[in-house]
Amino acid sequence: MRTLLLILGLLILSGCTPPDAGRIVDYRTLGELRVATRQDPVSYRIDETGAASGFEHDLLVRLGERLGVPVRFDVYPDSAAALDAVVSGQAHLAAAGLGRNDRLPLLWSAPLREVEYVLVGRSDRPEINDESDLAGRTITARRGSPITEALQRLRKRIPELKLHFTTGRSGDQLLAGLARGDLDIVATDSVQYAIAAQTAPELVVVDDLPVRSTISWALSHEAHDDLAREVAAFVAEATVTELLARIADRYFGHVRRLNDTDVTTFLARTRARLPRFRDFFQEAQARTGIDWRFLAALAYQESQWDPLATSWSGVRGIMMLTSDTADRLGVNDRLDPRASILGGARYFLMLRDQLADSIPEPDRSWMAAAAYNLGMGHLNGARQIASRIGKDNTSWLDMKAVLPLMSKPEYASRLKAGAARGGEAVIMAENIRNYHDILMRLEPAFAPPLQPLGLKLGTVAKPLGAGS
Repeated sequence: MRTLLLILGLLILSGCTPPDAGRIVDYRTLGELRVATRQDPVSYRIDETGAASGFEHDLLVRLGERLGVPVRFDVYPDSAAALDAVVSGQAHLAAAGLGRNDRLPLLWSAPLREVEYVLVGRSDRPEINDESDLAGRTITARRGSPITEALQRLRKRIPELKLHFTTGRSGDQLLAGLARGDLDIVATDSVQYAIAAQTAPELVVVDDLPVRSTISWALSHEAHDDLAREVAAFVAEATVTELLARIADRYFGHVRRLNDTDVTTFLARTRARLPRFRDFFQEAQARTGIDWRFLAALAYQESQWDPLATSWSGVRGIMMLTSDTADRLGVNDRLDPRASILGGARYFLMLRDQLADSIPEPDRSWMAAAAYNLGMGHLNGARQIASRIGKDNTSWLDMKAVLPLMSKPEYASRLKAGAARGGEAVIMAENIRNYHDILMRLEPAFAPPLQPLGLKLGTVAKPLGAGS
């Protein structure tokens, strides 16, 4: 309601101003596409190096490439302010995890992704088995979100239920407050919950809300026709080419794979075990340019940071190297954690460098993680299968659907390397993605001498003496 009143007020005022007031200059004349956004873990985020990323950020960068102009992101405190920026002519469009709301006097793009909403509580609070258990509880939600009406209907059925609508706080901030114990129950979308639960396993879904919405971009009805047409064409093409699906998978396609026990155990071991090996992982980053937190995630998936780990197949050590691989890398003692970490980092780098240049990051690193488990011969065989069945063998989204086929005789019989447990490699790579995400939020970046802060997965910096 606040958003609607603000926008209607601006529209009323515009009746007393020249016709073009509130209409932003054409992006071609301006030389840039101005986007009003807000920070959250899904749509637009800034890491510790100042680099921007996110589902909508990446899509808009691609839109800018289509339009032939750079994209300028202006960050506003909340979605209402981002929408106001569009109406008042400060931005060409708003992209802030906005649930489509046709009651607002705005032009909406086609859907970018679908959203489901849930009520999130804490595992140490009284259970909610049916609606009546909500009596006396307090639900907090962002004001103006698509679930407002559903919550108000719920309160009519349960008068003792308390609702608290807040402004200026994002969904992840509300979930952080819930994790601290400051809030009772939070209504949010399921993706925001899944990301928050990666570092706060005490958060649990207590009920699903009967609300479905879509995330879309908002343009002014005064927007230049060419921009509206270009946005419509871009979203349609991104849907057909699966660009939307690939970018969605990049940011949250993996977040539901770990269960509460997995997360709780991992968080405990980051405190109990990781400090012993942190210097070794950071030394490996200095030598290879691979973010130490990614290497730590890889090692955890392999051995749970146990330097004495040994499998039935004979792989050993914190990075679980085979004897052949260790010999090739010059690792004399696989149970020496420093030697194993440095060797495992070099081996991962070798695998990643062997992949075709056409495979971009971060897909490149995820495929290399699968090859770490599976072997490069099997991964290349899976890429051949992908080509034969019309899948994109440069896309991790497609490859993680193809890899499990390697255990089926009709596919394995045509592979030079033979059958393989490709499904296990997918699980491993997806788990590494989760562990890496968690470490990115818990552990600071490391910048060794002569290596810039914020190295991406696909970047290899070679300080003096590195690479030997």
